[in-house]
Amino acid sequence: MLLRKYLLVTEFQVSKCGSHTVKIRRDVLYPKRTKFSKYRKGRCSRGREPDGTQLGFGRYGTKSCRAGRLSYRAIEAARRAIIGQFHRAMSGQFRRNGKIWVRVLADLPITGKPAEVRMGRGKGNPTGWIARVSTGQISFEMDGVSLSNARQAATLAAHKPCSSTKFVLWS
Repeated sequence: MLLRKYLLVTEFQVSKCGSHTVKIRRDVLYPKRTKFSKYRKGRCSRGREPDGTQLGFGRYGTKSCRAGRLSYRAIEAARRAIIGQFHRAMSGQFRRNGKIWVRVLADLPITGKPAEVRMGRGKGNPTGWIARVSTGQISFEMDGVSLSNARQAATLAAHKPCSSTKFVLWS
């Protein structure tokens, strides 16, 4: 998996972390600049990719069961569901010990035309961002929490994206 570097921009804080630049809008990460403003849809690889299928950072994780596309809203909703579950279950203990890694980033723009627009006149304007997810790719990783809390958080996060996921353990 190609590791990209990002610039995190909020209204109050700027932190630099690499070569690509990323802007935050409503606490959502997406690229600030890309080489082209509009991309083609492309195909999601149906087979297993060797990169990103193993846990690399945490003890627990969620793995996608099939290939597809995840929107930036679904990724952020799943991340917030995981954090919310940990805060409800562990309160201050999660702030001290717990950690979450988001392994997918929505870096491809999706275009759309407004309603009731005639055919032709080129491709529409970018409306959102997606991430291509292959079969067996790890979406989120967690560490510093108990097994039961991690499993509950993973089931809550599995309801957010429209693709099926599976809970995995580090072995």
